Amino acid sequence: MNINATLLGQAIAFTIFVWFCMKYVWPPLMQAIEERQKKIADGLAAADRAAKDLDLAQANASEQMKEAKRAATDIIEQANKRKAQILDEARAEAAAERDNILNQGKAELEAERNRARDELRKQVASLAVIGAEKIIERSIDENAHKDLLDKITAEL
Repeated sequence: MNINATLLGQAIAFTIFVWFCMKYVWPPLMQAIEERQKKIADGLAAADRAAKDLDLAQANASEQMKEAKRAATDIIEQANKRKAQILDEARAEAAAERDNILNQGKAELEAERNRARDELRKQVASLAVIGAEKIIERSIDENAHKDLLDKITAEL
């Protein structure tokens, strides 16, 4: 057995094997590895972009929430102002209605008082005529002495 011939045969076979691997096996493996590395890099970049987008979305959501709270506060404030305005208007209307009712009542009371005075004057005049009849013992004609009765009524 010759070590040199075996060693030389093994070296040639190994060289052919290495050349074959470098020519046909190595490029597809390297391509697969590079594709995998690219996918991983793309995935990491996408994760970074997603994290940035998430932070931006959270910031936007936070800003929108603040804006919505401000808008809600403004709406509530406007509603409270409108409520106060409506209450003031209702109070003013109620006061005007109260004054109107009081004025009507006073006018009705004054008219009733005047009517009662006129009625009392007529009754007093009538009593005066009856009293005068009894005093003079004769009948006084109301139609004939209308001027006299009006004068007595005016004096009372």
